[in-house]
Amino acid sequence: MTSVLLEGIAFGESPRWHGGRLWFADWLAHEIVAVTPAGQREVVFRADFPTMPMCFDFLDGEPLVVSSEDGLLLRLTESGVKTHADLGGRGFNEIVVAPDGGCYVNGGGFDLMAGEEYRPGSILHVTPSGETRRVAGGIAFGNGMALTPDGATLIVAESYAHRLTAFTVLPDGGLADRRVWADLGDGAPDGIALDASGAVWVSDVPHRSCTRVRAGGEVLDRLEFDHGCFACALSDDTLYLVTQEWRGLDGVGGERTGRVLAHPVEVGRAR
Repeated sequence: MTSVLLEGIAFGESPRWHGGRLWFADWLAHEIVAVTPAGQREVVFRADFPTMPMCFDFLDGEPLVVSSEDGLLLRLTESGVKTHADLGGRGFNEIVVAPDGGCYVNGGGFDLMAGEEYRPGSILHVTPSGETRRVAGGIAFGNGMALTPDGATLIVAESYAHRLTAFTVLPDGGLADRRVWADLGDGAPDGIALDASGAVWVSDVPHRSCTRVRAGGEVLDRLEFDHGCFACALSDDTLYLVTQEWRGLDGVGGERTGRVLAHPVEVGRAR
């Protein structure tokens, strides 16, 4: 049964399971928050830069944060915030760190929050030392991403193309063999989470749902909510979901309707 772990979130996104806690970004509160399975909440970072969006993942235990407005990838260290890489532009969104310490960052190709017209986006590869290059283009509003545990396959949610797209990861971090991993019909994939069986949980805002699919698109499970589901993350036994009421861009910044939900699962996170 799905339960409410946390309420009163301004605009939750980018959940990550790390160190026995669920971490997520509250974009409108300019915070990264960690919460225990028992609901104990801690603000671990407050940003002094624009935070729509502010997605993150972990490199050697330290958060790597996308500062989209500045076009920077920032590393949160014990001694402060450091620039890890210059992304060379604005409008970047999701990030996933690879087993070798490199990472992938995607961008929509346009600034949704500024009301710009749609343009296809791209995926960047950032080396552990911060060198950046474009490794894929033509991405139809890139959203959640997941890497298989061996680092051999990158799965990307293309929100405007209603699909999950897979790439083979090359030894130098480049991407090849682009293919449709799952056609989602009229689904609008947002954040995703890969489980230990190789299936993917897919968040969907307009359909207020999170669906578990396998490669090829077969639906294995589906959860439905009274709010839009923006993103999800897995621990060993729980699917965590970030939901909130979505009234379009004009409704951003109103009532704090965001929640973190917890749903028990038999198949936990991929390792």
